[in-house]
Amino acid sequence: MLDQLTLTNFKAFQHMDLKLGPLTLLTGLNSSGKSSVLQALGLLQQSYMAGDFDDVRDLVEEAGSGAVTATDCGFLLNGELVSLGTGRDVLHEDFVGDKAEITLAVSESAYRYSWTVAYAAEQNLLPLAGVDIPLISEGGKPPLGAAAVVPAYFTAGFQYLHADRISPAEFYPRDHHAAIGRGFLGVRGEHTVNFLRHHARDEVPEGPLRHPRAASSRLLDQAAAWMGELCPGVDLQAAAIDGTDSVRLSYGFDGPRGTRRRPTNVGFGLTYALPIVVACLTARPGSLVLLENPEAHLHPRGQTRMAALVAGAAAQGAQLVVETHSDHVLNGVRLAVKRGVLAPDGAVLHYFRGGTTGSEVASPRIDRDGLLDQWPEGFFDELENTLDELLT
Repeated sequence: MLDQLTLTNFKAFQHMDLKLGPLTLLTGLNSSGKSSVLQALGLLQQSYMAGDFDDVRDLVEEAGSGAVTATDCGFLLNGELVSLGTGRDVLHEDFVGDKAEITLAVSESAYRYSWTVAYAAEQNLLPLAGVDIPLISEGGKPPLGAAAVVPAYFTAGFQYLHADRISPAEFYPRDHHAAIGRGFLGVRGEHTVNFLRHHARDEVPEGPLRHPRAASSRLLDQAAAWMGELCPGVDLQAAAIDGTDSVRLSYGFDGPRGTRRRPTNVGFGLTYALPIVVACLTARPGSLVLLENPEAHLHPRGQTRMAALVAGAAAQGAQLVVETHSDHVLNGVRLAVKRGVLAPDGAVLHYFRGGTTGSEVASPRIDRDGLLDQWPEGFFDELENTLDELLT
């Protein structure tokens, strides 16, 4: 599990050491750097998946940690997970240091992995300029039992759901490689329906993720039960369409005739939420899930219940980093701590705001009663400010 992310000269951050926990909430003003945190983690994963870190181990063994230079590997700025443009789009405008370089680093327990790339204004593959990775642990074995040059989350399972998710439609893609071979839901959740169809009978493990009122412990029934928290009485069906590369999703509702409806006839909320529900229910210990705005198109009660699901996934060993603008999501996490689903230090809060050298971060802490030790100015205080004006 990642303990810290370090960003140097990356987008809004001149330098930032950001603590991460089992569940990390990123909140704050628009364009304050929240999305950049998710993009940095996605960029590292994307570069690894594309093979742009493959040669690092051999180079390090030859040259020594931190001394590597390679023009054919580095940060792949545009790909499946993130599309960041070129070097000029990601270098902090007031970069620190003697050279225009960008460094991303993550820490896992006692191990720190760091990659530095050289700036190239018009390139979308920024060449590696240096690495700092733990090749051998004190016991003489690769750290964490991994391949020594990558953090565990690269291979333990990864999902990244953007704010722009799938909209209601009659048909969704039936991509075997993405949904079944890789277990990937897609950045828009476009492979969720096919994934759900294939894994419908998989068991959701006992614990906070298993809904107590679901028809069974199987994934399809569990997903339906959690979706029922957002729209009571709903159930799901996901079926392949013979002779096509598509799958069909439909929603059923309680009633005298058991009406089934197409997603296009039930609004955005359910379809927008479905990829997040499936991502949380299928997140395994050690995996990393990045979520943008899980509250989108949900009413307040649904937002609070979505936070309970996210907290449950973290409690069962996955790591989640969530960008949100919702005080209901925040309060749902606070309730999860108060109810003992998460330990107080299992939920990390970061409030982003502009500063003189880019983004600055305040980090309120949650105690065991769900209370915060500080309430920075601008931190979910708009309701109180509005009511004060209305009442004066």
